[in-house]
Amino acid sequence: MNVQPMTTPSIDPSAKVEAGAVLGNGVQIGPFCTVGPHVTLGDGCRLVAHVNVTGHTTIGARTVVHPFASLGSPPQSFSYRGGPTRLTIGADCDIREHVTMNTGTEDDHGLTQVGDKCFFMVGSHVGHDCTVGNNVVFANNTMLGGHVTVGDKVVFGGNVAVRQFVRIGEGAMIVGLSGVRADVIPFGMAQGPLAFLVGLNVIGMRRRGLSKAEIHGVRSAYRDLFFGDGGFRDRIEAVATDYGSNALVARIVEFIRAGKRPFTMAINRAEADTDQ
Repeated sequence: MNVQPMTTPSIDPSAKVEAGAVLGNGVQIGPFCTVGPHVTLGDGCRLVAHVNVTGHTTIGARTVVHPFASLGSPPQSFSYRGGPTRLTIGADCDIREHVTMNTGTEDDHGLTQVGDKCFFMVGSHVGHDCTVGNNVVFANNTMLGGHVTVGDKVVFGGNVAVRQFVRIGEGAMIVGLSGVRADVIPFGMAQGPLAFLVGLNVIGMRRRGLSKAEIHGVRSAYRDLFFGDGGFRDRIEAVATDYGSNALVARIVEFIRAGKRPFTMAINRAEADTDQ
């Protein structure tokens, strides 16, 4: 078994690391960074320069944070009462310039959580009490309001705004310049200033290795769900019955059944048949 030698953290003389901060093996802290007393940086984590990490914040191994990012600052919420709420960020994330992430609030779980291998482009924001999955991409200036839940492998285009408490299902694509005001189903593609579903994220499904038959099944279920006969609740049950053997469709049905708020709906059948 190969055992990697321990390497002490590298801290630029102009950086300020407060007593109590925990620095993993091989951490690099560049010029003019500030690290608070309740911060934990995982092995190989790198703060490039001018990075502020504060609050009860944990950053995973090998995550890189670029200049002028601010992580772990208090939530932008009138209900926050100053408690020791937390921010956790996973391993192997790339956090670019001017990204902001806030800790949670006492009125939720007190935690804002980001998964592994996420890419946050310039100016993106994760609000308090959000949960972001793994392999999620935030293009420039994407903003999540508080209490938003984002599944794995979601892609946000530039300048997307997501309303508080909204859920974005796994594998969804939110087109740039969209405003998301309601839940988006897994693998859905949403677009518009008051976003509607315009089809499925077929390209994303292909990139994750799904077969033509699997994609065809999801597309057929999508048409039945949003453009079939009867009321929406009846269509949910019909799709659950008719596509019971399709695991991807089952995840969409489960997501819808778990919802407590409105859903982003599809705009017309022509869009549903488009090969996105």
